[in-house]
Amino acid sequence: MKPFKFFLITDTHYFSEKLPAFGEAYKDFMDGEQKCFAETAAINKAAAEYLSKSEEADTILIAGDLSFNGEKQSHLDFIELLKGLKSAGKKIYVITAGHDCNEHPFAFDDTGRLSPEGTKREELYDLYYEFGFSEALSVHKDSLSYVAEISEDVWLFALNNDGDGEYHHTYTASQREWIDEMLRKGAELGKMMFVMNHYPLLPACPVFGLIGDAVMPGADEMTTVFADGGAHLGFTGHMHNQSIKCKTTEKGNKFWDVCTGSLIGCPAFMRLVEIKDKSTVQIKSIPVPDFKWDKGGLSHEEYLQRQFDMMIGNYLDYMANDPERLMRKLRLPDKAVLKKLLSKLGGFVQKATLGSVCKKFLVKCPDSVKDRPLKGFLLEIVRNIFTGNAPYTEDTDEYKAFMGVISRFSPVLAIVKKKVKVKGKPLDVKQMLHECLGNYGVDEYNTTLTLE
Repeated sequence: MKPFKFFLITDTHYFSEKLPAFGEAYKDFMDGEQKCFAETAAINKAAAEYLSKSEEADTILIAGDLSFNGEKQSHLDFIELLKGLKSAGKKIYVITAGHDCNEHPFAFDDTGRLSPEGTKREELYDLYYEFGFSEALSVHKDSLSYVAEISEDVWLFALNNDGDGEYHHTYTASQREWIDEMLRKGAELGKMMFVMNHYPLLPACPVFGLIGDAVMPGADEMTTVFADGGAHLGFTGHMHNQSIKCKTTEKGNKFWDVCTGSLIGCPAFMRLVEIKDKSTVQIKSIPVPDFKWDKGGLSHEEYLQRQFDMMIGNYLDYMANDPERLMRKLRLPDKAVLKKLLSKLGGFVQKATLGSVCKKFLVKCPDSVKDRPLKGFLLEIVRNIFTGNAPYTEDTDEYKAFMGVISRFSPVLAIVKKKVKVKGKPLDVKQMLHECLGNYGVDEYNTTLTLE
């Protein structure tokens, strides 16, 4: 087959410049946000300018959450941006997702929270018809999914799984039948097939496997269906993180999930993908370009990371000083005992260092990390999970200190592993933290994948 290149971006979350995003209520909202809000149009325009001028590839895939939260004006303005890319000779294939259909979106000004016009799910097909549906080999209209031949040898399975009341964030029964049929047809024709799905199909780290919508329900079954059916690769978004993960089915077939960070929040990256042949795919990550905005003297990377760090830092502060707010943000049950526990834990986190924690649990702490504030270290761990290539592997002092403390709880964790199951599997907290601290797989930014 002929090699084929394309760009992949996701979670553009475009918010129209014609809508307001300022005021005290806006600032309060942004205290808990990873992604930008008012800046999204500027960021998207900078990315579009880069893509329109690039000679690397003429095809662009966008993996859902196109608008900030379903504002009709945001969709209309984003579509104009896509039309500009088409005028520059680019072919565009999109899927929509949960943030694109909302009849009650919001904006902010000095009077507080506003209610601009929203978008119904049934409007999305017509709005984005010319960006994938119009060129599709087959369309499953009820789910807003399609299969397109994006090159002579390559089929794209553009799968929407925003769902409905019965099939929330997964595939409907008729969509499953359609997917199975299209996989059979593609395999019979000898096509290279891959998936674009908004929700991750493999967790970026074990912790994400515990979060409700961090991985698509039924993903373990579907990745087996894809891999055994001849589609060994998926591109996903939603969690705004950089990761590349692999599983092998019982039949020995691989499935790779390439999750990409949001365009408008740390980590902000695009992917350049080259399908060299049916079994070899090269992945390259490209930072989102600088954008026109008053960033207070910061680079655009620093500006986006500051927003991310502020969100995590605020959550840690809420734990100590306003646990009820944290509980609301994380949708935790309103329990007095939980509030008290979070408050005490939060107070400890604010004051402790890695050295003081190790001393408390009679663990030797390497001198290089003993003075590191616990709050800053926890923030960095969370950021590393999202940015990918987490650096704290077994040979690092950070790992030795952190996991040394965790090992003190081994008897309790052994009971948890024996008694507690999540999605049918034992909860191995120690192994979960081991995999969150360090990356033991492929480079999650630039690598070459062997699919078969």
